[in-house]
Amino acid sequence: MIVQPLIGHFSDKTWTRFGRRKPYFLVGALLTAIALMVMPNASFLAYLMPPIIVGASMLMLTDASINVAMEPFRALVADKLPDSQSSLGFSIQTFLIGAGAILGSVMPFLLAEVFHVKSTAIPGEVPANVIFTFYIGAAVLVAAILWTIFTTREYSPEEARMYERENVKELDVVQEVIKSEGSIKTIIKDIRKMPQTMRQLGWVQFFSWFALFSMWVFTTPAIAEHIYHLPATDTASAAYAEAGNWVGVLFGVYNGVSAVYALLLPKIAINLGKKRTHALSLLVGGLSLVAILFIQDKYWLLLPMVGIGMAWGSILAMPYAILASSLPPRKMGVYMGIFNFFITIPQIVNGLLGGLILKYFYHSNAIYSLVMAGGFMILGAFAMMKVRVKEPVKPFTKM
Repeated sequence: MIVQPLIGHFSDKTWTRFGRRKPYFLVGALLTAIALMVMPNASFLAYLMPPIIVGASMLMLTDASINVAMEPFRALVADKLPDSQSSLGFSIQTFLIGAGAILGSVMPFLLAEVFHVKSTAIPGEVPANVIFTFYIGAAVLVAAILWTIFTTREYSPEEARMYERENVKELDVVQEVIKSEGSIKTIIKDIRKMPQTMRQLGWVQFFSWFALFSMWVFTTPAIAEHIYHLPATDTASAAYAEAGNWVGVLFGVYNGVSAVYALLLPKIAINLGKKRTHALSLLVGGLSLVAILFIQDKYWLLLPMVGIGMAWGSILAMPYAILASSLPPRKMGVYMGIFNFFITIPQIVNGLLGGLILKYFYHSNAIYSLVMAGGFMILGAFAMMKVRVKEPVKPFTKM
């Protein structure tokens, strides 16, 4: 909520010989890589401060740095692509996110089983396969960022102004850059003048991310109780660990489905439109979450993961493709950052209330938290149908 709007605001105003967005995600990637390398070695800094403080600090630095790196990436996609290709651009980005998530998830297993890297450690230390996974993640991140920097050309301010003159929007006239005010005041003004489409998408995002947070937090206890018939307090048994491992498999399936589905989204959006495509994806995801209540066999849980993967793939792509066409080019960065409010706020709300709802309304039956998540995702689908969307008039063309 804090980092992304500021980075977006400053990147909107930046132009160097290295580009507009690229300096920010290069610095963010380098800081993230440093944090990733330090985090699994927190115990070696114990003479300075408790390892948990080191680890938590590196986690905070990682999270903030990833935000510095990734926010300008979304703005860069929107900067570079016309409306007719925005769905394709953000869908490819979603595919790469899904592929990276799968690779990162299986890397410790591959290192241990294929390359025979040690997977155990004495208490207080991190296994070698996990440490090397962090190192590989840092190297891959920096390599990917450098690839983008060396192969992608950004439009100069002069080219951007020419584009704006050719595509004059009423919003561009209203959203003038106020140089006399500070960054915070300017961002607050930008929030007040938020485009209508962005406001409407905010509700869709709120319902979607409230549902996702519930799924991420409560799936393991829900599956342990509902499928493995374990009591809610039995979190240290081998059976509960088995349930958690199976949830890891299920999450890997929905990430894999989202990666594949992301490649299909542009074609679907051409036929149904962006609005209906995202609404349908959320509806399928919501019904899939509710369906878990009626499943008793763990293998049948693979089926709703397909629908959840469709929703996840669409959530990572379609809102940004819709948003990009409604924003003034000179404010693309800051509004992409402000849009992050609609991702973080529902998770904060759920973090504060989700546990209380589970305890006092569902009597600690976590499966009903998944049903609630499905209900919220279905609400997101209905809210999506209320959004005013500018659909591209040009036919779909390849990049």
